[in-house]
Amino acid sequence: MSSGTGAASAPAPDPHDSPPALDAPASARPARKSSMFSSLKVRNYRLFFMGQVVSNIGTWMQRIAQDWLVLSLTGSSAAVGITTALQFLPMLLFGLYGGVLVDRLRKRPTLLVTQTSMALTAIALAVLTLTGQVQVWHVYVAAFAVGLATVVDNPARQSFVSELVGPGQLQNAVSLNSANFQSARLVGPAVAGLLITGVGTGYAFLFNGLSFIAPLTGLLLMRARELHVVERAPRGKGQLREGVRYVTGRPELIWPIVLVGFVGTFAFNFPVYLSAFADDVFHAGAGAYSMFNTLMAVGSVAGALLAARRGTARLRLLIMAAMAFGALEILAATTPTLWMFALLMVPLGLFGMTVNVTTNTSIQMSTDPAMRGRVMALYMMVFLGGSPVGAPIVGWITDTYGARIGLAAGGAVAVLAAAVIGLILARVGNLRLSVGWHGGHPRVRFVPREREQLAPAA
Repeated sequence: MSSGTGAASAPAPDPHDSPPALDAPASARPARKSSMFSSLKVRNYRLFFMGQVVSNIGTWMQRIAQDWLVLSLTGSSAAVGITTALQFLPMLLFGLYGGVLVDRLRKRPTLLVTQTSMALTAIALAVLTLTGQVQVWHVYVAAFAVGLATVVDNPARQSFVSELVGPGQLQNAVSLNSANFQSARLVGPAVAGLLITGVGTGYAFLFNGLSFIAPLTGLLLMRARELHVVERAPRGKGQLREGVRYVTGRPELIWPIVLVGFVGTFAFNFPVYLSAFADDVFHAGAGAYSMFNTLMAVGSVAGALLAARRGTARLRLLIMAAMAFGALEILAATTPTLWMFALLMVPLGLFGMTVNVTTNTSIQMSTDPAMRGRVMALYMMVFLGGSPVGAPIVGWITDTYGARIGLAAGGAVAVLAAAVIGLILARVGNLRLSVGWHGGHPRVRFVPREREQLAPAA
Protein backbone atom coordinates (compact mmCIF):
# COMPACT_ATOMS: atom_id res chain seq x y z
CA MET A 1 0.00 0.00 0.00
CA SER A 2 1.30 3.39 -0.99
CA SER A 3 2.27 5.73 1.78
CA GLY A 4 1.99 8.76 -0.44
CA THR A 5 -1.01 11.00 -0.98
CA GLY A 6 -4.14 9.62 -2.54
CA ALA A 7 -3.73 11.78 -5.59
CA ALA A 8 -0.22 10.59 -6.20
CA SER A 9 -1.12 6.94 -5.82
CA ALA A 10 -4.10 7.08 -8.16
CA PRO A 11 -3.71 5.63 -11.64
CA ALA A 12 -2.91 8.01 -14.43
CA PRO A 13 -6.00 9.06 -16.39
CA ASP A 14 -6.56 7.71 -19.83
CA PRO A 15 -6.57 10.56 -22.36
CA HIS A 16 -9.74 9.11 -23.84
CA ASP A 17 -11.58 9.10 -20.53
CA SER A 18 -12.72 11.79 -18.13
CA PRO A 19 -10.20 13.15 -15.62
CA PRO A 20 -10.06 11.67 -12.16
CA ALA A 21 -11.80 14.56 -10.41
CA LEU A 22 -15.21 13.30 -11.53
CA ASP A 23 -14.89 10.18 -13.60
CA ALA A 24 -11.81 8.21 -12.62
CA PRO A 25 -12.05 5.67 -9.82
CA ALA A 26 -10.71 6.82 -6.49
CA SER A 27 -8.56 3.74 -6.22
CA ALA A 28 -4.93 2.90 -5.83
CA ARG A 29 -5.23 0.06 -8.35
CA PRO A 30 -6.82 -0.34 -11.72
CA ALA A 31 -10.54 -1.12 -11.56
CA ARG A 32 -11.52 -4.71 -11.81
CA LYS A 33 -14.78 -6.59 -11.78
CA SER A 34 -15.49 -8.48 -8.59
CA SER A 35 -18.24 -10.59 -7.18
CA MET A 36 -20.70 -9.13 -4.70
CA PHE A 37 -19.01 -10.89 -1.75
CA SER A 38 -15.40 -11.01 -3.00
CA SER A 39 -13.88 -9.35 0.08
CA LEU A 40 -15.28 -12.16 2.28
CA LYS A 41 -12.60 -14.39 0.74
CA VAL A 42 -10.11 -12.51 2.93
CA ARG A 43 -9.95 -14.41 6.23
CA ASN A 44 -9.33 -11.40 8.47
CA TYR A 45 -12.19 -9.44 6.92
CA ARG A 46 -14.48 -12.47 7.16
CA LEU A 47 -13.84 -12.61 10.92
CA PHE A 48 -14.48 -8.86 11.19
CA PHE A 49 -17.69 -9.09 9.16
CA MET A 50 -19.16 -12.00 11.11
CA GLY A 51 -18.43 -10.25 14.40
CA GLN A 52 -20.16 -7.12 13.17
CA VAL A 53 -23.25 -9.11 12.12
CA VAL A 54 -23.90 -10.04 15.75
CA SER A 55 -22.76 -6.75 17.26
CA ASN A 56 -24.85 -4.58 14.91
CA ILE A 57 -28.01 -6.46 15.85
CA GLY A 58 -27.21 -5.80 19.50
CA THR A 59 -26.55 -2.12 18.76
CA TRP A 60 -29.96 -1.67 17.13
CA MET A 61 -31.59 -3.53 20.03
CA GLN A 62 -29.99 -1.17 22.54
CA ARG A 63 -31.09 1.90 20.59
CA ILE A 64 -34.72 0.82 20.75
CA ALA A 65 -34.53 -0.35 24.37
CA GLN A 66 -32.71 2.80 25.49
CA ASP A 67 -35.35 5.15 24.05
CA TRP A 68 -38.18 3.02 25.45
CA LEU A 69 -36.60 2.90 28.92
CA VAL A 70 -36.14 6.68 29.04
CA LEU A 71 -39.71 7.22 27.89
CA SER A 72 -40.95 4.75 30.52
CA LEU A 73 -38.94 6.43 33.29
CA THR A 74 -39.83 10.02 32.44
CA GLY A 75 -42.84 10.04 30.12
CA SER A 76 -40.99 12.77 28.21
CA SER A 77 -40.03 12.81 24.54
CA ALA A 78 -37.61 15.64 25.36
CA ALA A 79 -35.73 13.25 27.67
CA VAL A 80 -35.38 10.81 24.76
CA GLY A 81 -33.95 13.66 22.68
CA ILE A 82 -31.48 14.50 25.45
CA THR A 83 -30.31 10.88 25.50
CA THR A 84 -29.71 10.93 21.74
CA ALA A 85 -27.91 14.28 21.96
CA LEU A 86 -25.61 12.99 24.72
CA GLN A 87 -24.63 10.04 22.54
CA PHE A 88 -23.74 12.30 19.59
CA LEU A 89 -22.22 15.17 21.59
CA PRO A 90 -18.77 13.59 22.15
CA MET A 91 -18.32 13.07 18.40
CA LEU A 92 -19.14 16.71 17.72
CA LEU A 93 -16.82 17.94 20.48
CA PHE A 94 -13.91 15.53 20.28
CA GLY A 95 -14.23 13.77 16.92
CA LEU A 96 -11.13 15.32 15.37
CA TYR A 97 -9.04 14.52 18.45
CA GLY A 98 -10.22 10.93 18.15
CA GLY A 99 -8.95 10.91 14.57
CA VAL A 100 -5.53 12.11 15.72
CA LEU A 101 -5.36 9.26 18.24
CA VAL A 102 -6.42 6.70 15.63
CA ASP A 103 -3.65 7.81 13.26
CA ARG A 104 -1.09 7.33 16.05
CA LEU A 105 -2.32 3.97 17.36
CA ARG A 106 -2.52 0.46 15.98
CA LYS A 107 -6.11 -0.18 14.94
CA ARG A 108 -6.68 -3.71 16.23
CA PRO A 109 -5.60 -3.12 19.87
CA THR A 110 -7.51 0.17 19.81
CA LEU A 111 -10.70 -1.60 18.72
CA LEU A 112 -10.24 -4.24 21.42
CA VAL A 113 -10.29 -1.45 24.03
CA THR A 114 -13.21 0.54 22.59
CA GLN A 115 -15.38 -2.51 21.92
CA THR A 116 -14.73 -3.83 25.44
CA SER A 117 -15.67 -0.48 26.99
CA MET A 118 -18.98 -0.40 25.10
CA ALA A 119 -19.71 -3.99 26.14
CA LEU A 120 -19.12 -3.16 29.81
CA THR A 121 -21.35 -0.08 29.54
CA ALA A 122 -24.22 -2.15 28.12
CA ILE A 123 -23.81 -4.85 30.78
CA ALA A 124 -23.76 -2.25 33.57
CA LEU A 125 -27.00 -0.75 32.23
CA ALA A 126 -28.50 -4.24 31.99
CA VAL A 127 -27.64 -4.99 35.65
CA LEU A 128 -29.13 -1.69 36.83
CA THR A 129 -32.30 -2.30 34.83
CA LEU A 130 -32.77 -5.95 35.77
CA THR A 131 -32.29 -5.18 39.48
CA GLY A 132 -34.79 -2.31 39.36
CA GLN A 133 -32.19 0.29 40.37
CA VAL A 134 -31.99 2.17 37.07
CA GLN A 135 -32.66 5.91 36.98
CA VAL A 136 -32.74 8.21 33.99
CA TRP A 137 -29.36 9.75 34.86
CA HIS A 138 -27.84 6.27 34.60
CA VAL A 139 -29.05 6.09 31.00
CA TYR A 140 -27.68 9.58 30.31
CA VAL A 141 -24.24 8.57 31.64
CA ALA A 142 -24.29 5.33 29.63
CA ALA A 143 -25.24 7.18 26.43
CA PHE A 144 -22.43 9.70 26.96
CA ALA A 145 -19.93 6.90 27.72
CA VAL A 146 -20.86 5.09 24.50
CA GLY A 147 -20.47 8.39 22.65
CA LEU A 148 -16.97 8.85 24.09
CA ALA A 149 -15.96 5.37 22.99
CA THR A 150 -17.40 6.05 19.53
CA VAL A 151 -15.09 9.06 19.14
CA VAL A 152 -12.19 6.62 18.75
CA ASP A 153 -14.05 3.44 17.73
CA ASN A 154 -15.76 4.89 14.67
CA PRO A 155 -12.73 6.25 12.77
CA ALA A 156 -10.71 3.22 13.89
CA ARG A 157 -13.28 0.77 12.46
CA GLN A 158 -13.65 2.81 9.27
CA SER A 159 -9.91 2.98 8.58
CA PHE A 160 -9.21 -0.59 9.79
CA VAL A 161 -11.15 -1.97 6.82
CA SER A 162 -8.38 -0.90 4.45
CA GLU A 163 -5.84 -2.78 6.57
CA LEU A 164 -8.01 -5.90 6.39
CA VAL A 165 -8.55 -6.04 2.62
CA GLY A 166 -6.19 -3.57 0.95
CA PRO A 167 -7.14 -0.97 -1.67
CA GLY A 168 -8.27 -3.47 -4.30
CA GLN A 169 -11.21 -4.73 -2.22
CA LEU A 170 -12.00 -1.58 -0.24
CA GLN A 171 -15.10 -0.58 -2.23
CA ASN A 172 -16.55 -4.06 -1.82
CA ALA A 173 -15.75 -4.28 1.90
CA VAL A 174 -17.20 -0.83 2.71
CA SER A 175 -20.35 -1.74 0.81
CA LEU A 176 -20.74 -5.05 2.64
CA ASN A 177 -20.25 -3.26 5.97
CA SER A 178 -23.13 -0.95 5.06
CA ALA A 179 -25.32 -3.87 4.01
CA ASN A 180 -24.42 -5.56 7.29
CA PHE A 181 -25.50 -2.55 9.34
CA GLN A 182 -28.71 -2.00 7.40
CA SER A 183 -29.64 -5.69 7.62
CA ALA A 184 -29.25 -5.47 11.38
CA ARG A 185 -31.58 -2.48 11.24
CA LEU A 186 -34.27 -4.87 9.98
CA VAL A 187 -33.60 -7.57 12.60
CA GLY A 188 -32.49 -5.68 15.74
CA PRO A 189 -35.60 -3.53 16.38
CA ALA A 190 -37.89 -6.51 15.81
CA VAL A 191 -35.97 -8.68 18.31
CA ALA A 192 -35.80 -5.76 20.76
CA GLY A 193 -39.57 -5.34 20.54
CA LEU A 194 -40.10 -9.00 21.39
CA LEU A 195 -37.69 -8.85 24.34
CA ILE A 196 -39.11 -5.59 25.71
CA THR A 197 -42.71 -6.82 25.62
CA GLY A 198 -41.76 -10.33 26.77
CA VAL A 199 -39.14 -9.97 29.51
CA GLY A 200 -38.21 -6.27 29.72
CA THR A 201 -35.62 -3.78 28.44
CA GLY A 202 -32.85 -5.12 30.68
CA TYR A 203 -32.43 -8.24 28.58
CA ALA A 204 -32.04 -6.16 25.41
CA PHE A 205 -29.12 -4.34 27.08
CA LEU A 206 -27.70 -7.68 28.24
CA PHE A 207 -27.88 -9.11 24.71
CA ASN A 208 -26.05 -6.08 23.35
CA GLY A 209 -23.33 -6.40 25.98
CA LEU A 210 -22.82 -10.08 25.23
CA SER A 211 -22.97 -9.47 21.47
CA PHE A 212 -19.56 -7.77 21.69
CA ILE A 213 -18.03 -11.19 22.35
CA ALA A 214 -18.34 -11.88 18.60
CA PRO A 215 -16.27 -8.90 17.29
CA LEU A 216 -13.77 -9.22 20.14
CA THR A 217 -13.24 -12.88 19.30
CA GLY A 218 -12.85 -12.02 15.63
CA LEU A 219 -10.22 -9.39 16.42
CA LEU A 220 -8.26 -11.84 18.58
CA LEU A 221 -8.36 -14.57 15.92
CA MET A 222 -7.04 -12.34 13.12
CA ARG A 223 -3.60 -13.06 11.67
CA ALA A 224 -1.46 -9.97 12.14
CA ARG A 225 0.92 -10.97 9.34
CA GLU A 226 -1.98 -10.83 6.83
CA LEU A 227 -2.93 -7.24 7.65
CA HIS A 228 -1.99 -4.54 5.13
CA VAL A 229 0.46 -2.52 7.21
CA VAL A 230 0.11 1.26 6.93
CA GLU A 231 2.31 4.06 8.17
CA ARG A 232 1.28 5.47 11.55
CA ALA A 233 1.57 9.15 12.30
CA PRO A 234 4.31 9.96 14.84
CA ARG A 235 3.37 11.83 17.98
CA GLY A 236 3.76 15.56 17.48
CA LYS A 237 2.22 19.00 17.80
CA GLY A 238 -0.21 20.52 15.34
CA GLN A 239 -1.54 17.21 14.00
CA LEU A 240 -5.15 18.35 14.33
CA ARG A 241 -4.49 21.46 12.22
CA GLU A 242 -2.45 19.33 9.82
CA GLY A 243 -5.46 17.08 9.27
CA VAL A 244 -7.79 20.00 8.59
CA ARG A 245 -5.29 21.57 6.16
CA TYR A 246 -4.86 18.21 4.44
CA VAL A 247 -8.59 17.93 3.76
CA THR A 248 -9.20 21.55 2.77
CA GLY A 249 -6.31 21.45 0.33
CA ARG A 250 -7.73 18.52 -1.67
CA PRO A 251 -10.92 19.05 -3.71
CA GLU A 252 -11.49 15.29 -3.99
CA LEU A 253 -11.83 15.20 -0.18
CA ILE A 254 -13.35 18.48 0.94
CA TRP A 255 -16.19 18.71 -1.59
CA PRO A 256 -17.63 15.20 -1.02
CA ILE A 257 -17.55 15.94 2.73
CA VAL A 258 -19.33 19.26 2.15
CA LEU A 259 -21.93 17.51 0.02
CA VAL A 260 -22.56 14.87 2.71
CA GLY A 261 -22.85 17.71 5.22
CA PHE A 262 -25.68 19.36 3.29
CA VAL A 263 -27.44 16.09 2.48
CA GLY A 264 -27.08 14.73 6.02
CA THR A 265 -28.21 17.94 7.69
CA PHE A 266 -31.29 18.70 5.59
CA ALA A 267 -32.27 15.60 3.59
CA PHE A 268 -31.47 12.68 5.91
CA ASN A 269 -33.69 13.71 8.83
CA PHE A 270 -36.13 10.88 8.23
CA PRO A 271 -37.30 10.53 11.86
CA VAL A 272 -38.78 14.02 11.46
CA TYR A 273 -40.13 13.57 7.95
CA LEU A 274 -41.51 10.04 8.17
CA SER A 275 -43.21 10.49 11.54
CA ALA A 276 -44.88 13.67 10.24
CA PHE A 277 -46.12 11.91 7.10
CA ALA A 278 -47.38 8.92 9.09
CA ASP A 279 -49.32 11.04 11.60
CA ASP A 280 -50.16 14.39 10.01
CA VAL A 281 -50.44 13.60 6.29
CA PHE A 282 -51.77 10.04 6.09
CA HIS A 283 -53.14 9.74 9.68
CA ALA A 284 -51.91 6.13 9.80
CA GLY A 285 -50.01 6.09 13.10
CA ALA A 286 -47.00 4.12 14.30
CA GLY A 287 -47.64 1.16 12.00
CA ALA A 288 -47.10 3.29 8.89
CA TYR A 289 -43.99 4.88 10.42
CA SER A 290 -42.53 1.44 11.05
CA MET A 291 -43.38 0.33 7.51
CA PHE A 292 -41.70 3.41 5.99
CA ASN A 293 -38.50 2.71 7.94
CA THR A 294 -38.55 -0.97 7.04
CA LEU A 295 -38.95 -0.29 3.31
CA MET A 296 -36.16 2.29 3.44
CA ALA A 297 -33.91 -0.26 5.15
CA VAL A 298 -34.70 -2.76 2.37
CA GLY A 299 -33.66 -0.18 -0.22
CA SER A 300 -30.52 0.60 1.78
CA VAL A 301 -29.48 -3.06 1.84
CA ALA A 302 -30.08 -3.28 -1.92
CA GLY A 303 -28.02 -0.13 -2.48
CA ALA A 304 -25.14 -1.47 -0.40
CA LEU A 305 -25.14 -4.81 -2.23
CA LEU A 306 -25.21 -3.10 -5.62
CA ALA A 307 -22.28 -0.94 -4.52
CA ALA A 308 -20.44 -4.12 -3.54
CA ARG A 309 -20.61 -5.27 -7.18
CA ARG A 310 -18.90 -2.13 -8.43
CA GLY A 311 -15.13 -2.23 -8.48
CA THR A 312 -14.68 1.53 -8.22
CA ALA A 313 -16.04 4.60 -6.42
CA ARG A 314 -16.56 7.49 -8.83
CA LEU A 315 -17.25 11.05 -7.74
CA ARG A 316 -19.51 11.37 -10.79
CA LEU A 317 -21.67 8.60 -9.35
CA LEU A 318 -21.77 10.42 -6.01
CA ILE A 319 -23.08 13.60 -7.62
CA MET A 320 -25.69 11.76 -9.69
CA ALA A 321 -26.86 9.68 -6.71
CA ALA A 322 -27.21 12.76 -4.50
CA MET A 323 -29.25 14.53 -7.18
CA ALA A 324 -31.47 11.47 -7.67
CA PHE A 325 -31.93 11.18 -3.91
CA GLY A 326 -33.04 14.81 -3.62
CA ALA A 327 -35.33 14.52 -6.64
CA LEU A 328 -36.99 11.43 -5.15
CA GLU A 329 -37.63 13.32 -1.91
CA ILE A 330 -39.33 16.10 -3.86
CA LEU A 331 -41.40 13.51 -5.73
CA ALA A 332 -42.33 11.73 -2.48
CA ALA A 333 -43.47 15.04 -1.01
CA THR A 334 -46.10 15.33 -3.75
CA THR A 335 -47.49 11.77 -3.61
CA PRO A 336 -51.25 11.70 -2.88
CA THR A 337 -51.52 8.23 -1.31
CA LEU A 338 -49.80 6.35 1.48
CA TRP A 339 -48.86 3.39 -0.73
CA MET A 340 -47.20 5.53 -3.38
CA PHE A 341 -45.22 7.28 -0.66
CA ALA A 342 -44.27 3.94 0.92
CA LEU A 343 -43.05 2.47 -2.38
CA LEU A 344 -40.75 5.45 -2.90
CA MET A 345 -38.97 4.59 0.36
CA VAL A 346 -37.18 1.72 -1.39
CA PRO A 347 -35.41 3.82 -4.08
CA LEU A 348 -34.81 6.55 -1.49
CA GLY A 349 -32.97 4.04 0.69
CA LEU A 350 -31.06 2.73 -2.35
CA PHE A 351 -29.80 6.14 -3.53
CA GLY A 352 -29.16 7.33 0.03
CA MET A 353 -26.94 4.30 0.64
CA THR A 354 -25.19 4.88 -2.70
CA VAL A 355 -24.30 8.40 -1.53
CA ASN A 356 -22.97 7.07 1.80
CA VAL A 357 -20.93 4.19 0.40
CA THR A 358 -19.48 6.15 -2.53
CA THR A 359 -18.43 9.03 -0.28
CA ASN A 360 -16.87 6.72 2.29
CA THR A 361 -14.92 4.71 -0.28
CA SER A 362 -13.75 7.63 -2.41
CA ILE A 363 -12.52 9.50 0.67
CA GLN A 364 -10.62 6.50 2.03
CA MET A 365 -9.02 5.71 -1.33
CA SER A 366 -7.96 9.33 -1.88
CA THR A 367 -6.34 9.69 1.56
CA ASP A 368 -2.78 9.05 2.67
CA PRO A 369 -2.96 6.07 5.08
CA ALA A 370 -1.13 8.06 7.76
CA MET A 371 -3.90 10.70 7.63
CA ARG A 372 -6.87 8.35 7.27
CA GLY A 373 -7.96 8.42 10.92
CA ARG A 374 -8.19 12.22 10.98
CA VAL A 375 -9.92 12.42 7.61
CA MET A 376 -12.47 9.74 8.53
CA ALA A 377 -13.07 11.41 11.89
CA LEU A 378 -13.88 14.67 10.11
CA TYR A 379 -16.14 12.82 7.68
CA MET A 380 -17.99 11.07 10.53
CA MET A 381 -18.33 14.34 12.45
CA VAL A 382 -20.06 15.90 9.47
CA PHE A 383 -22.11 12.81 8.65
CA LEU A 384 -23.23 11.94 12.19
CA GLY A 385 -23.44 15.52 13.40
CA GLY A 386 -25.52 16.80 10.52
CA SER A 387 -28.82 15.21 11.54
CA PRO A 388 -28.87 16.48 15.15
CA VAL A 389 -27.95 19.97 13.96
CA GLY A 390 -30.49 19.97 11.14
CA ALA A 391 -33.33 18.29 13.04
CA PRO A 392 -34.54 21.48 14.80
CA ILE A 393 -34.43 23.39 11.50
CA VAL A 394 -36.33 20.84 9.42
CA GLY A 395 -38.64 20.22 12.38
CA TRP A 396 -39.54 23.92 12.49
CA ILE A 397 -40.13 24.01 8.72
CA THR A 398 -42.29 20.88 8.95
CA ASP A 399 -44.32 22.21 11.89
CA THR A 400 -44.77 25.65 10.33
CA TYR A 401 -45.39 24.84 6.67
CA GLY A 402 -46.34 21.16 6.73
CA ALA A 403 -44.62 17.82 6.15
CA ARG A 404 -44.80 18.05 2.36
CA ILE A 405 -42.99 21.41 2.28
CA GLY A 406 -40.41 20.17 4.80
CA LEU A 407 -39.55 17.05 2.80
CA ALA A 408 -39.52 18.93 -0.51
CA ALA A 409 -37.22 21.58 0.98
CA GLY A 410 -34.79 18.90 2.19
CA GLY A 411 -34.77 17.31 -1.27
CA ALA A 412 -34.25 20.69 -2.94
CA VAL A 413 -31.19 21.35 -0.74
CA ALA A 414 -29.72 17.97 -1.76
CA VAL A 415 -30.31 18.63 -5.49
CA LEU A 416 -28.89 22.16 -5.32
CA ALA A 417 -25.84 21.11 -3.27
CA ALA A 418 -25.08 18.22 -5.64
CA ALA A 419 -25.43 20.44 -8.71
CA VAL A 420 -23.19 23.20 -7.33
CA ILE A 421 -20.51 20.82 -6.03
CA GLY A 422 -20.66 18.85 -9.29
CA LEU A 423 -19.91 22.05 -11.23
CA ILE A 424 -17.08 22.92 -8.82
CA LEU A 425 -15.50 19.49 -9.27
CA ALA A 426 -15.97 19.75 -13.02
CA ARG A 427 -14.14 23.07 -13.04
CA VAL A 428 -11.35 21.66 -10.87
CA GLY A 429 -11.07 18.67 -13.23
CA ASN A 430 -11.12 20.88 -16.35
CA LEU A 431 -14.40 19.34 -17.54
CA ARG A 432 -17.32 20.68 -19.55
CA LEU A 433 -20.95 19.62 -19.74
CA SER A 434 -21.69 17.72 -22.95
CA VAL A 435 -25.24 17.11 -24.19
CA GLY A 436 -25.76 14.80 -27.15
CA TRP A 437 -27.19 11.56 -28.49
CA HIS A 438 -25.78 8.06 -28.14
CA GLY A 439 -27.47 4.96 -29.57
CA GLY A 440 -30.64 6.91 -30.23
CA HIS A 441 -30.86 8.16 -26.63
CA PRO A 442 -29.98 11.54 -25.10
CA ARG A 443 -26.79 11.55 -23.04
CA VAL A 444 -25.63 14.22 -20.58
CA ARG A 445 -22.11 13.92 -19.21
CA PHE A 446 -18.93 15.77 -18.30
CA VAL A 447 -16.06 15.49 -20.78
CA PRO A 448 -12.54 16.99 -20.85
CA ARG A 449 -12.30 20.48 -22.34
CA GLU A 450 -9.54 19.22 -24.62
CA ARG A 451 -11.91 16.66 -26.13
CA GLU A 452 -14.52 19.39 -26.78
CA GLN A 453 -11.90 21.52 -28.51
CA LEU A 454 -10.73 18.65 -30.72
CA ALA A 455 -14.25 17.51 -31.67
CA PRO A 456 -14.79 20.04 -34.56
CA ALA A 457 -11.45 19.15 -36.10
CA ALA A 458 -12.39 15.46 -36.01
